[in-house]
Amino acid sequence: MLACTLITVLLSCSSDDDNSPVNTDTSQIVSAAQSGTWSITSFVDSGNDETNHFTDYAFTFGSNGVLTAVNGDTTVTGTWSVTTDDSNDDNPSGDVDFNITFASPADFVDLTDDWDVVTVTSTTISLIDVSGGNGGTDTLVFQKN
Repeated sequence: MLACTLITVLLSCSSDDDNSPVNTDTSQIVSAAQSGTWSITSFVDSGNDETNHFTDYAFTFGSNGVLTAVNGDTTVTGTWSVTTDDSNDDNPSGDVDFNITFASPADFVDLTDDWDVVTVTSTTISLIDVSGGNGGTDTLVFQKN
């Protein structure tokens, strides 16, 4: 009986629950994203640094789900949202997805994904995606302007 109790206690306790760096409160993530404009400071697509494709773009995460990137006279529009997904696929710390969609141009289409949230602070949004197709890992970091 003691062994069963001990096993039950050990299985119900998890250090991951208290020490997870991922903010799983979607309203806080949305609020942080909507607070100003952002720049992409790192975009690595399956090991290839493609950050330079987004130099000088200011990204705005609108309250209406519209994602706007502006560079001088050039404006690119897409959509964004933050959702939870309990499928426990590739993110062991709770599945909070930062969804980005662009239809064009090609460089921006590369950002289209249901990114897993790594960290969100008032100045940084760090995202990751492990591709199911080729197994490559993509990372995306926004820094507040």
